[in-house]
Amino acid sequence: MIEVSHLTRRFGAHLAVDDVSFSMEAGEVCGLLGPNGAGKTTVMRILTGYLPATRGSIRVEGFDVLRQSMEVRRRIGYLPENVPLYREHRVEEMLRFQGRLHGMSRGDIKSRSAEVLHRVGLTERRRSTVGALSRGLRQRAGLAVALLPNPKVLVLDEPTSGLDPIQRIEVRKLVEELASEHTVLISSHILAEVEAVCPKVVILNKGRVAANGTLTELEGQLGGERFVRFEAVVGDAEAARGQLASLPGVDRVELGDKVGIHQGFRLFGAGDLREDVGALAMMRQWAVRELSYEAPSLERIFASIALGEEGTPAAAPKPASAAPSAPAAPSESGGLQLDVSEASAAPAAEQPKPSARTLNPFENFGGGA
Repeated sequence: MIEVSHLTRRFGAHLAVDDVSFSMEAGEVCGLLGPNGAGKTTVMRILTGYLPATRGSIRVEGFDVLRQSMEVRRRIGYLPENVPLYREHRVEEMLRFQGRLHGMSRGDIKSRSAEVLHRVGLTERRRSTVGALSRGLRQRAGLAVALLPNPKVLVLDEPTSGLDPIQRIEVRKLVEELASEHTVLISSHILAEVEAVCPKVVILNKGRVAANGTLTELEGQLGGERFVRFEAVVGDAEAARGQLASLPGVDRVELGDKVGIHQGFRLFGAGDLREDVGALAMMRQWAVRELSYEAPSLERIFASIALGEEGTPAAAPKPASAAPSAPAAPSESGGLQLDVSEASAAPAAEQPKPSARTLNPFENFGGGA
């Protein structure tokens, strides 16, 4: 459905997206994650045709975003982070206007408008002007616009931005419903939302893909081991460690920090060992301060990548002054590999003379060079 291949985007000397590749199958829901400035919004803008790539290609249902832009746009509904809507339009007028832009018939516009307004909870506000809506309701109106032509792919950039907790829950439920009808690419800084609705995630860091796979795969690869954290007043720490290690299912026990009179332990083994540890603590009359189970989570994976925690360094970007690469060549998938920024980074005396024709109609568009 979606094939992103060696995608690169420069803004002058700044490398915003660096050789990003990933794919999505039809009907998948994928979360695009990363800290601020990681390149998430840039990838989404290139995917939806709002920005050209410096190099690389994106295909949606086999159509190239650069060369077959209109075919790609017919298949995509896009909700940007800051929804660009005419504030003087009434909500239903805005949908009629958007429907005409999509070439929909009057009957289709009327039926689809009623359906999407119901889905996003704006039926009662259909006569309100967009400018009179709160930020959260404008976000819903933008989602209605994205859903109007019933696209095969939904690209949602921070869809819950500006919503209150109740509205976030409602939008999360809506995305879960849409997942059965659309292929969805969603970015969010709220990891619990992504974990709840996205079986697959792509994590960007400094413009590069730092992790890509299902949550189960990433938990196994990057989430670290599962363990029980135990803190108690035990007297002899080594003797208590030996007793904990003798419990069924325990592979090893590590001594943790000592906080005041409480000694910390970490127990590694099969499954959740808290019941046996609690029974041992009761039998030995240890005063327990903490007994918790640590399992891999998306938050731990994200932190290990973005912050370099738990021994996993954050991906480093390539230097902006790197030597120019070899001339571009057609990709195996047929998309043209273009790089318009390398030549502009060279000294003026060494720059080739501009030709009368360019293969990239978007060259130097949007501050890319």
